Order: sequence, then structure tokens, then C-alpha cells
Amino acid sequence: MAKYLFGGFKRCLYPVQKFGSDSERKLAVILEREAIKWFKPAKGQFQIFYQQGADHLEYQPDFVAETTDTIYMLEPKMRSELEDPAVLAKKEVALTWCANASRHTASYGGKPWRYVLIPHDEIAENITLAGLSARFSTAQV
Repeated sequence: MAKYLFGGFKRCLYPVQKFGSDSERKLAVILEREAIKWFKPAKGQFQIFYQQGADHLEYQPDFVAETTDTIYMLEPKMRSELEDPAVLAKKEVALTWCANASRHTASYGGKPWRYVLIPHDEIAENITLAGLSARFSTAQV
């Protein structure tokens, strides 16, 4: 799937995108329908690091999307990988990052950030972003 370019997006910050899976493509369809704007962050864009053993590795979320009341950091993941130590480490640093970002944006009346780790087999084009968030958001740190 990653070898194909998908285009025609109106709300994405970039005119074409590559997706690592069909679940990512389906999530993009949802975001295109419901978000004000969305994008797939580039390496280094967020400067979020997690620890795996002695290494400090960069975490790059799959999607960021803004709605009328929230900014979402979205991570679709294969269900079988949800309890993987690296996935859990990334989740923890993303929750902390979103909590810090939310505190900062609250200081000037901005929107809160919310991290959503979504099992890949729960993503369907007829699902809403609010529904996914309600089911799979984790309490912020």
C-alpha cells in the first residue's frame, strides 16, 4: 500500500498522501469528512521521544487532525500490537505530550489535545471521529 499515492484531499495540509495500511487510508477518509484540517506529521515535526531499553527513539504519530473543539493525535495500530512494549511506551509519551500541549493551549483559550490509539479493525469509513475518540481515547496524564 505504501507505494501508492492518494490525492484529491481538500482538508489535508498536503495534496497527496501515502498510507502504510488500508486502515490508515480509511481513517484519512473519516478525517477528510470531519476534520477542519489534518495531516500526517513528518519525521522530527513533534520531537517526541520514548525509551526502549537504553535507546531514546523518536515517536512520529500517524495523524494529527483539528476539529471545531479538539486537536487529535491519532495512532491506528494492529490489534495484535496494542500491548507491545514499544506501542505502550509511545502511548505514554504521546499522552504526556498532549497533556502538556493542552495545558499550554488552555493558557490562551486554545483547543485541547487528545491522543487516540485505535485498533485497526475498528476503523471503517462509516465511523465518526467522535465515535472513535469516545471509544479509544485514554485519559490524559
